[in-house]
Amino acid sequence: MHRDTLIVHAGYRPRGEPGPFLAGPQFSSTYTTPGDPAEHALTYGRFHNPTWTAWEAALGALEGGHAVAFASGMAAVAATFGVTLKRGDVLVLPSDCYYAIRRLAASWLEPIGVEVRLVPTHGDHAAALEGARLLWLETPSNPLLDVCDIQGLAEHARARGALVAVDNTTATAYLQQPLELGAALVVASDTKALTGHSDLLLGHVATRDEALIAALRTWRTHHGAIPGPMEVWLAHRSLPTLPLRLSRQCASAERLAAFLAARPDVAGVHYPGLPSHPAHATARRQMRAFGTLVSFDLATRPRAEAFLGALSLVREATSFGGVLSMAERRARWGGDAISDGFIRFSVGCEAAEDIIADVEQALDRTR
Repeated sequence: MHRDTLIVHAGYRPRGEPGPFLAGPQFSSTYTTPGDPAEHALTYGRFHNPTWTAWEAALGALEGGHAVAFASGMAAVAATFGVTLKRGDVLVLPSDCYYAIRRLAASWLEPIGVEVRLVPTHGDHAAALEGARLLWLETPSNPLLDVCDIQGLAEHARARGALVAVDNTTATAYLQQPLELGAALVVASDTKALTGHSDLLLGHVATRDEALIAALRTWRTHHGAIPGPMEVWLAHRSLPTLPLRLSRQCASAERLAAFLAARPDVAGVHYPGLPSHPAHATARRQMRAFGTLVSFDLATRPRAEAFLGALSLVREATSFGGVLSMAERRARWGGDAISDGFIRFSVGCEAAEDIIADVEQALDRTR
């Protein structure tokens, strides 16, 4: 069966079983549980919820492993760090990964005695991996869209006794499957392209290791990083359109990147689908398509802000992966080694012609 068909049906009620295709969200903090709690599948809302169970089954089918849902992507990141690292361990972290993850490592892990070594996504990881417990990868990286070889680095890390975790937020499991490439853990913010409607916060961790799954569920229970059933149900309802959404968005992103690369007034274009991208061959080998994000540089803050103000279709907003196209001057948040004119553009589901026409008129008006 085609993978797109499996995604449409993932976590839904089996064909021959009576009832709704996808059961509605179950809202309950408390269940009737007389006697021994071990005799009951449902006991308390912080421990389990049938809506989570269906969503996690769908995520597991998508990832090729087992999944644990969390209240946000950062909750999933914190849980992954929490179950794999302790005082004295070494974490190898991309120096260009999502800035909130670097801040979390600096404000939490380093003070409790975890050594954090920073290496660029496209850098040489060999020396940094000596004695490491966890290698964290983010590919394509956010916002520079650099790419690294997951399979090669996973083999290198395993030979040195290190686990590999991949932040797969920008690609999603539809475009890239790190577990198949040798990663031990996959982490994602499902707020972005996976659910794709800019209306909820969710995250998950996936793995094939039963012990890690048990540890992640225990962490979620103890720390209360649980997702709401309504958010989970909305996410699950959105999942069947993932192949349709991403296929269109990726195709449009390729066209936008090519258009921008041909503009002499655009200083630089970052997109793994461009043959000029330094890691294009690696991206082609490990990704089904090249993603929905395109980044480019307009050199100065005034021009970048004028460009954003001149857009008539594309919205100025943070986050990415939604059905509506969005763009922002990424340096306004700080934390990344980018220019003041750096634009991160999230390609939506509008017609590619309309997206490109809006970008073209905004660039022309601000030259």
